[in-house]
Amino acid sequence: MNVAHDPWIWIGGLLTVCIFSFLYRDNPFYKFAEHLFVGVANGYFLTFTVHRVLIPNLFNPLFVERRIFFVLPLCVGMLYVMRFIPRFSWLVRIPIAITIGYYTGAVIPATVQADIIRQVQGTILTPQNFQSWNAGPAGTIWSVILFIGVVCTLSYFYFSREHKGVLGVTSRIGIIFIMIGFGAAFGYTVMARVSLLIGRFQFILGPWLGIIE
Repeated sequence: MNVAHDPWIWIGGLLTVCIFSFLYRDNPFYKFAEHLFVGVANGYFLTFTVHRVLIPNLFNPLFVERRIFFVLPLCVGMLYVMRFIPRFSWLVRIPIAITIGYYTGAVIPATVQADIIRQVQGTILTPQNFQSWNAGPAGTIWSVILFIGVVCTLSYFYFSREHKGVLGVTSRIGIIFIMIGFGAAFGYTVMARVSLLIGRFQFILGPWLGIIE
């Protein structure tokens, strides 16, 4: 066994054990590691925001390049501080409204383009779609399955008519495709979490304790 002598490896190993101790029950070691993680993450985020966002995008243009009109976004941003003054706390609504309005206007066109228009284009059966998966008959089969899955899934969410007849058949097929999608997404999530767990065990048994190479 080749135990590591690097203090940072020991710190990482001990903090990992502290987090795993929650599997037994809630305890002070877990709370210490949890609070330490939250504190470090917030400190890193604050430092990153100051040095990578505020300084290059606000402070330098305002105080170094003397762009006076940058006073306006500075004043709007400072209104967030009014949240801590009960008498003027209503002023915080102004920067929140500007932020939400800006990002909503920026995100909606991108979302429509990526999640609606591109999806519709990818679902339409064309000679190019037939060759999108594999060359030959396999591409045609997968393209048809994709088209059927999209149409049946959309029919399941059509609630203006009772699901009977053709609509009932397509909606039931849509449920199958929905469950397949949910199952694949859940399986992918589980695999990602298990991968993180395996990585932690490899760190404990490898670099920290030296049991495995």
